[in-house]
This record gives sequence, structure tokens and C-alpha cells, in this order.
Amino acid sequence: MSQLPELPSPTVSTTKTGTTEVESKDEGPSYTPLPPALTPQQQQRLWRKVDTKLLPILTLMFLCAYMDRANIGNAKIQGLTTQLRLTGNEFNIVLTMFYIPFCLFECPANLVLKKFRPSRWLPGLTVAWGITLTLMGLVKSYPQLVGTRMCLAIAEAGLFPGVVYYMTLWYPRHMLQVRVGIFYGGATVAGAFSGVLAYGISFMSGTAGFLGWSWIFILEGISTAIVGAAAFFGTKIYNCPRTEIDIHLVLVDFPDTAAFLTEEERAFIIWTKKYDNSSVGEEEHFEVRHVIAALRDWQIWLHIILYWAICAPLNGITLFLPSIINANRFGYDPAVSQLLTVPPYICATIVLVVFAVWSDYIKMRSPFILAGLVLCLVGFSINISATSAGVKYFAVFFCVTGPYAAYPGLVAWLGNNLAGQYKRATGMALQIGIGNFSGAIASNIYLSEDAPRYIIGHALELMFVGIGLVSLPFIVLMYKRINTRRDILQKEMEEMGISYGDEELRRMGDRAPDFRYIL
Repeated sequence: MSQLPELPSPTVSTTKTGTTEVESKDEGPSYTPLPPALTPQQQQRLWRKVDTKLLPILTLMFLCAYMDRANIGNAKIQGLTTQLRLTGNEFNIVLTMFYIPFCLFECPANLVLKKFRPSRWLPGLTVAWGITLTLMGLVKSYPQLVGTRMCLAIAEAGLFPGVVYYMTLWYPRHMLQVRVGIFYGGATVAGAFSGVLAYGISFMSGTAGFLGWSWIFILEGISTAIVGAAAFFGTKIYNCPRTEIDIHLVLVDFPDTAAFLTEEERAFIIWTKKYDNSSVGEEEHFEVRHVIAALRDWQIWLHIILYWAICAPLNGITLFLPSIINANRFGYDPAVSQLLTVPPYICATIVLVVFAVWSDYIKMRSPFILAGLVLCLVGFSINISATSAGVKYFAVFFCVTGPYAAYPGLVAWLGNNLAGQYKRATGMALQIGIGNFSGAIASNIYLSEDAPRYIIGHALELMFVGIGLVSLPFIVLMYKRINTRRDILQKEMEEMGISYGDEELRRMGDRAPDFRYIL
């Protein structure tokens, strides 16, 4: 495992004065041009314009995606397993089969996003899984449920990694987690909405011959398809003439083609992104070596292990929270149990936003991931113990808040530390794609026969948390060691009068001597 970048041999030329400088074959020594002149107030206004254009529709789409993925937990206690005669571990198999195509299709979907354009690709996926979810409400057997669930996974696979990669094309590193946090906040809000909607929809049970679980899928699927169609054609939902800010439910593509920005604003974003990771920018064209470089990068595989440690608790609590609450015998019927899932998600949303803002402010990711793991440790430790139902419900707040608050920082951290657009796209898709196989594990650890304490499920979640508490410090130490050695290397190169050309530094990407990992 290489700790320092593998530096190419530079071309050395001697000037008339006898001094030595290093140049690339077709470029002079690297330098950073000055950015377009924008005052701090203009920059603030620019990023506000970008936020109001990108974040509302992306957050709404992800809210729909997560609600449509997790609402099967609400459907379970509204008659799904009874009407379809699911026995044994068949419900767990249904959950597992979602994650297999979901993980397999995430990486290819990320690589084609730029080719098919985000403004068409992401809304198209939204419409596709909305239609699929609607049809899921009409299934009559276990095989049909498995098949539609797998189709739902294929359609949803490209959304989350695609959106995070899409954001890295717009925002500099130190501004990314707040935006990912706001976007991912849609998932925690979705958890709250799922409970409220499931409670309201439960009163429709029997309407037109469908039970409550069918109406959950049908109504939420139709609303998702409407959101996707709105993103295609653009729907204005807010206008403020004084600030010249409009909020549209429509996606734009890339900064260099954004019609809502002035020429100077477009140039500023392009400059900010180009010289964010390096003094010479990063490569923007695709080559097979970018995929190979991602597959050989040690940090991606360690981040995948850390991803498992966060996402196994996240997926487990998301899919089975209604069942866990219902099984703990609070004395309420299933409809009211749906409402009890809402407060933990509200708490998680608040903590998530606080963590995201704080993380971008101090430009660090690892402390907040550690805090999320500690919250998980506390929550699952209480739930596995023989204590009262009220105390266990209090601990559920920790179980939900920990992984949800840590997740945006986890994804933003790897995105921050990969340079080169296609290496970043591949690396993030690998992290999310392989990492989401933890969802297949989480789908099979909470078994109905283990209710109400679910000792095995909670114990395995604690195992994943322990893996995270070991792997996180190791990743931080590796980053610190490499940053320190690069400081020494760069200083030695300056003393010897050695430098590298722009093209060579761009090809090295995050292995370049001037690149520093964010901790």
C-alpha cells in the first residue's frame, strides 16, 4: 500500500541563468490564476442562488425515494404479511432482494450521469420508481412482491450516489457537507412523514377493496411520479423579486451551462471547483485508468468498511422501527404505533443539520462520524437490555439520530478526498454501492420470532458500531501520516527547485504532492 503519491519523472530544463526548473512536456510550471472578482456579498448571493435552484428539488426527490424504500416497514403492520400470507423469513427475503440490484446498479448509474445529463436522468429515475411503487400496491402474491421490490431498487439505485457526485461538481469541499446534510435531511423527514402518512392512510383500509398497506404504496407512488414529472418541466414554487431568487422544482445540469447564473458567476464557480483540490484543478475527461485508480485506492475500501458500520444500524432501524415499537407493547394499536416513529426522526433531522453546519465550519468530518457512532452505541446498548418499554423508546432516539446524523459526513468525507471527476464518481459509487450490501444484512437480523427484545438484531448492530469505532481512528491516522509526509516532500521539492507541470499534477489527482486530505 503506497502512502505517498507515485510521482512521474519530470522533464528538467536549464535556463540561461543556470537555475533549474521542472516543466511538463507541453506546459510551463504550475500556477493558479486569479479568480473572477466577486465581493463577499456577491459570493454569498451566488451560493444562495445555487442552493435555491438545486436543493429543493433534490431534497424532495430523495424524500420520496427514502419514503418509498422504507414504507414497507409501515406496510408490514398494516396487513401486508397477512394478506400475502408471508411466513417464516419471507418478509426478510423481500427486504434482502431490494439491496442486490440496488448495489449492483449504483456504480454504472453514476458513470452515465454526465452523459445523459442530470436534468433528464434523475427525474426519469424518479418517475420510474414512482410507477413501480404504485404497481407494488396491486401485487397479490409473494413472488410478485419480490419482483416489484427488485424493480424499485433498480430505479432508485442511481439517485443518491448520482446526486452526491452531482453536488461535488458545484460546491467546493468545505461547503459540501451542509448541502449533503440538507439533502439527506429528506431521508430523516421521510421517516417522520412515513409514520404520519401511514397513520392517515390506515383509515382508508377497505376502500375499493384494498387494505391499508396497498394504499400506502399506491398513494405514495403516485405522488413520487408527480414530483419526477415536475422536475422534468419545471414548476415555480417561490419568487422573491427583491433578492431576485426563484425556487423552481426543476433540475439544471452543470455550472458552465447554468442559464440562471451570469457569465461572471459561472466563471467563479468553475474557478472555485477547478482550484479547490489542487493549484492546477482536476481532470474532467473519462479514461479507464480512473476506474482502475479507484479500485486500487486504499481509502475507498476503508471507507466502505466505515460505511457498513454506519449503514447497517441505519437500515436496520429504518426498516424495523415500526415493528420494534409495536412489539414493545406500549398498549397502542398499530396505527398509533406509526405515530410513535415520528419524534425520533424529528430529533435526528435537527442533529443532522447541526452536525453538517458545524462540520463545514471547522472543515472536519471525522469528529461528527465518531459522535454518531457513540450515539448508536448508547441507543442499541439500552435496547438490548432488560429494561422498561419507556426507557427503550427513549433509546430509540439515539438509535435513529446516530446513523442519520453521521451519514452525510461519511459520504462527503470520501468525496472531499478524491480528486478527478470520474475517479470521484467511481469511488463514491463503489462506497455507496458495496456499502449498501449492509442493508441486505440488516434486512435479516430482526426476525419476528425474536420479538419483542430482538436481542440478536441489536447485538449485531452493536458489532457493526464496534467495527466503526476501530476503523475510524485508523483512517484518520493514515490521512494525518500522508498529509505530514506530503508537507515534508513539498518543502524538499521547493528547496531543490523542483516542480511539476499542470498536466502531471492533474493526472496524479489526490496523489499529487500539493493535495491534502480533509480529516
